[in-house]
Amino acid sequence: MKMRTEVDVEPAGSLIDYDSPVVMTGSCFANEMAARLDEGLLPVLCNPFGVLYNPVSIANMLRRVARGREFGHDDLWFHNGRWLSFSHDTAFSSPDRQTILEKLNRSFRNAHRFIRTASFLFVTFGTARIYRRADSGEVVANCHKIPANFFTRELLTPGDIVSEWSEFIAELSEFNPALQIYFTVSPVRHWKDGAHGNQVSKSVLFVAIEELLKSDSVAGYFPSYEIVTDDLRDYRFYAADMLHPSSTAVEYIWEKFSGAFMSPESRSLYERIASITRATRHRLLNPQPDEVRLFSEKMLNRISQLSDELPSVDFSSLRRHFDDLLHSG
Repeated sequence: MKMRTEVDVEPAGSLIDYDSPVVMTGSCFANEMAARLDEGLLPVLCNPFGVLYNPVSIANMLRRVARGREFGHDDLWFHNGRWLSFSHDTAFSSPDRQTILEKLNRSFRNAHRFIRTASFLFVTFGTARIYRRADSGEVVANCHKIPANFFTRELLTPGDIVSEWSEFIAELSEFNPALQIYFTVSPVRHWKDGAHGNQVSKSVLFVAIEELLKSDSVAGYFPSYEIVTDDLRDYRFYAADMLHPSSTAVEYIWEKFSGAFMSPESRSLYERIASITRATRHRLLNPQPDEVRLFSEKMLNRISQLSDELPSVDFSSLRRHFDDLLHSG
């Protein structure tokens, strides 16, 4: 007897390996999956403009990166003693205008280079609600705690999202013909508008994505929302705020994701590398010199073996960590 409705994810046609760069964009859930990829030193770029929640801001970010248009002083706004950008989240702000401008453009140039040669783009829509500047109509990625009367708020329609993305997907495919685009809906619940408002917003995203999936330039859909709400569907799989998935839920989604998008060989390599990354956070219970030496040498030997197998992977930060630990006594 089946006691739950498990969401099965079919294996993808093309798989992620150590020679296929991955871009993760969108809500904070994109950060969770990117962190897992990074733990195994897979080539990944995540949210170069910070966390973005709505489809318009995500499209604006990718469009600007693809077109190679850097930021200038006119793109900055001064509020409460800090310079900020309405295209970015709050991490991109500074009291010094030149400092933040340089940070914006460093991230921009890195994204332009990375996305041009990336193999996969995963786009995570979080909400269909957007904020516009009341003075210009510009859709903002973040309100930066500026007073509410500076903005107007609206709910996108599925048609708005399809119109925004359809033409741009073709442009993105010209920028990088090898890029495989996948959509997903964030399992994080947006509770500001209550239970019904959250469902309305998510429903708009689902209907829009269903239409976008008809494009030959879109590779598919990953059901992260469905895995949490229809497979796990229990409050024990939510964090303390009852809105974000718990670490257990994120790990479960990662298992589904890696099972669909990575070959057994790549997953095996990933686990070997991730175990070393996790070992950098390990605290020895009784750090005697001999114990530290043996532990460090064991990790360095593993790194050497993996470096021979994967010469394209940069192990320098891991090697440096255990070299420092080895010589710390």
